[in-house]
Amino acid sequence: MAYSIRKAAVIGSGTMGSGIATLLAAVGVDTTLMDIAAKDTQPGDKPAKRNAIVLDNLKKAQSSRPPQVFSASDIEKIHVGNVDDNMDMLSDADWIIEVVVEKLDVKRSLMAKVLEVARPDAIITSNTSGIPIHSIAEGLGEGFARRFMGTHFFNPPRHLHLLEVIPLAETDPEAVKYMVEFGTKVLGKGVVICKDKPNFIGNRFMTMAGMQVMNYVVDNGFTVEEVDNLTGPLIGHPKTATFRLNDLVGFDIVVHVAENLYDAIPEDPAREVLRHAKTTALSEKLVEKKWLGNKTGIGFYKTVKGANGEKEFWPLNLETLEHEPSKPVRFESVGKHRKVEPLGERIRLLINEPDRAGQFLWHMHAFYLAYASNRVPEITETLVNVDNAQKWGFAHEMGPFEIWDAIGVATTIPTFEAAGYPVADWVKQMVANGHPTFYQRDEKGQATGYYSPQEAKYVPLEADKREITVAALKANKKEVAKNGGASVIDMGDGVALFEFHSQAYTIDADLVEMGYKALDLLKTDFDALVVGHDGERFCIGANVFMVVMAVQSGLMDQLNGSIKALQDLGMAMRYHSKPVVTAPFNMALGGGAELLMSGTKVVAHGELYAGLVELGVGLIPAGGGCKEMLRRVISPVMASHPNADALPHLQKVFEQIATAKVSTSAKEARDMGILSADDRIVMNRSHLLGEAKKVALQLADGYTPRQPEKVWAAGRDAYAALLLGIEGFRESGYASEYDAFISKKLAYVLTGGALSEPQWVSEQYILDLEREAFLSLVTQEKTMERISYMLQNNKPLRN
Repeated sequence: MAYSIRKAAVIGSGTMGSGIATLLAAVGVDTTLMDIAAKDTQPGDKPAKRNAIVLDNLKKAQSSRPPQVFSASDIEKIHVGNVDDNMDMLSDADWIIEVVVEKLDVKRSLMAKVLEVARPDAIITSNTSGIPIHSIAEGLGEGFARRFMGTHFFNPPRHLHLLEVIPLAETDPEAVKYMVEFGTKVLGKGVVICKDKPNFIGNRFMTMAGMQVMNYVVDNGFTVEEVDNLTGPLIGHPKTATFRLNDLVGFDIVVHVAENLYDAIPEDPAREVLRHAKTTALSEKLVEKKWLGNKTGIGFYKTVKGANGEKEFWPLNLETLEHEPSKPVRFESVGKHRKVEPLGERIRLLINEPDRAGQFLWHMHAFYLAYASNRVPEITETLVNVDNAQKWGFAHEMGPFEIWDAIGVATTIPTFEAAGYPVADWVKQMVANGHPTFYQRDEKGQATGYYSPQEAKYVPLEADKREITVAALKANKKEVAKNGGASVIDMGDGVALFEFHSQAYTIDADLVEMGYKALDLLKTDFDALVVGHDGERFCIGANVFMVVMAVQSGLMDQLNGSIKALQDLGMAMRYHSKPVVTAPFNMALGGGAELLMSGTKVVAHGELYAGLVELGVGLIPAGGGCKEMLRRVISPVMASHPNADALPHLQKVFEQIATAKVSTSAKEARDMGILSADDRIVMNRSHLLGEAKKVALQLADGYTPRQPEKVWAAGRDAYAALLLGIEGFRESGYASEYDAFISKKLAYVLTGGALSEPQWVSEQYILDLEREAFLSLVTQEKTMERISYMLQNNKPLRN
């Protein structure tokens, strides 16, 4: 059977359900969101009253932080109803997903009602995080089971990458295949297939490994801060580490999941970590006190106002149960190895140190890795699925089997077992039969296969052909040119990649120099150019420290030349004889936003936080940002409607720049004018460079170079209107005197230097105004204060 999803229905409108609905709406799927009818209402009451629960939850989703909604217009694709009156709304859905309370009887009852109205070919799934899928399907017939499976999103659905798909033995393989592809390509998720075992993969590991850490902590007198220092970025985990993560999730949920899991896995000998006496006693006290974390305002950390009014985070003393001021954490082994790269080697060195930190990390990893070996193939077919679940679900840099390869499999098996951490027999057989690692790698270090316990040999690692990584390109000697800030890499098929690797992904002289090199090579050796990389963020703008150094050294002519070089690079990219495709993701701020707007076309990741934020450091955009916003937002209006009033559109651009607004998604960046209507948005970050290459090749086929355009300058009257607005903001206290001073400079540039009449001007005219305004501001004392404060505190100063 051929499956497709154009319409979906989500039953259950809580945080998870509304999050799934807004994600579906963002990718263009018409979505019905349902919940129970509001209390004390009757059939026939007004829909707004009857559907109060779902409407309230949808409203919460629109204002949630981090944001769940990609664009305000997405809400138009969500239609609401309730399960008492509106089950017929499910009749045309291609996919129906249940996201109701975690009670088996409730889920079964609901599924029986769904079965009565669902189309025979509709896919039906449950978002349960741990209830057995077969238990939900029990008694509903073979026809139901053929199209039923688990689809477990992680909360919040928009932001967490992992999607677990849990089929039944009877589930149509084509339906499973389709959901994996839909989840991967359309929703942008990392999909793993799990067996129908308690808590599947992600939550099983999080619970077991988390409780082992808790047990070791209470047995060995570690502090909350010590553990979070050891279990965060040091070992490739997020900054939330252990106890901050418990506060984020809600400690009552952590305890509840652990209690339920114990009874659900009687065959798992490691389950005893869930019933540790000291940990249980501590957990009961915290739950009794309602010290549950962020949702109650107090948990393993407590927010306290410091002597100067600043926020302080006091950790909990696990012995006295009192929150105490933060103290420095120092471990000799951490100081010795914390900067070692790669991560696997750092972990190997750390766990072999004799100090308290080394012993803690050794026991943590010994349990974690040995436990992973005993769950394959019990809960999933491949070790790759286990590794991916940890990386995609919890943002770990490495999965357990990748870590084990890095620290040495054969040497650690006997030490793990001697310490009471049994290793699965298949791992011992793997090593004994001449397979020293879980992953098979080529001479360049790239993984090509993995060990299969079922086949007792290495099997090929299936690569996603849509995924292109810089590491793989460099491993295959595709780097054509390189300096300290960037490289030019051959992507194949006549496409080059202009790849950034400057410090913190900022714009420096090396990056600009390599940009020109890339364009020169594009003329002679390639058909198209992609601008992007696969690092942490796209580009956060100019290296302002270098700007400060130039000003303090009196090198204003050099600074002027640097800004002009960046402006010229943007123009050269835009008007090159061959297409240039930019591929931004994550942060594209200031000059980064200017670079993303400089290409022929943009292929952006859905999670794009872009904006011209220069006013936050007392400056205005000077790398083409002002010019581009005029060209993208105002010029099209005036070109198609010469008598139109430019002021409302100009005010939009002015307010975005003056407030340093940053998009919360690529779709919002499109609403802001940073992306154009015909720019592409890709939901799966792993596919970004591949999709950008594909678009570049399409453009290269018969490409006609763009010609320089004129830009609409609204002139003196518009300038006066903007000044009036600035003064109003200043008088009402929304803008400081210096905010107003900078904003007036911005208004002058955006109106074409307050020309006496509105008119079309060259792009270079606006670029020159940008640069002049930037240079006049950068020498101001208050601007230098703002830049210095940002460098020291990573947040803006309002002076």
